[in-house]
Amino acid sequence: MTGKTIVTGAASGIGLASARRLMAEGLDVIAVDLPGPRLDALVAEGFQTIGADLSSAADRDRVVEAGENARALVNSAGIIRLKPILDFTVNDIRDIYAVNVDAVWDLTSRIGRTMSAGGSIVNISSSAAKLSSTTEAAVYASSKAAVLSITRSFAYAFSKSQVRVNAICPGLVDTPMQDEVLAKAAAARGITAKELSELRTASVPLGRTTTPEECANLIWFLISDQSAYMTGQALNFTGGMIMH
Repeated sequence: MTGKTIVTGAASGIGLASARRLMAEGLDVIAVDLPGPRLDALVAEGFQTIGADLSSAADRDRVVEAGENARALVNSAGIIRLKPILDFTVNDIRDIYAVNVDAVWDLTSRIGRTMSAGGSIVNISSSAAKLSSTTEAAVYASSKAAVLSITRSFAYAFSKSQVRVNAICPGLVDTPMQDEVLAKAAAARGITAKELSELRTASVPLGRTTTPEECANLIWFLISDQSAYMTGQALNFTGGMIMH
């Protein structure tokens, strides 16, 4: 498979693993993330890169321009804040939604409309969109629930042009963001990060966390023609933690 592909949040975690997997499959990947050493390092791997703050309309305009007529789009960029749920402010909501919701809507809408038949968009949601147990991440969770609604709406909107839009809902993934969740949520609860990690892993029927590379396998499936009859779906990738 060939074609231009935009991957946001491409400098770490699921975004990085996805960018590498899609490049290995022959796609021409444009890696988007905040400017800095992690993004610069991708140039040595052969990626074209765009340094962008996706909360900025001007930066999103540059990504949209680069992504015109893309074969695929992976909306992986996301931010999280953790604090007791009653301490969240409207400013927290605005900051998180600017990246996790506004940017997903904007890029999906404007890049998706330029895709030809066979194009595919994959949005990274989260198991947090369906679970409420980590209340310290409540705003993040609500933003990821919004991603699922965005996915369904654009799956309908783009169906006539044969552009597919799906989402994945990863559970416990070994990423820097997961490390942040463990550290800050554990501190808020008065336990150690190790204790919280063990409690969370015990809730997974398969008894383990997953890796960004495993998530990238599912993302590749949703982009490839193997999933050509699938759109508007939110696929759980949680080791059985969510089964609906």
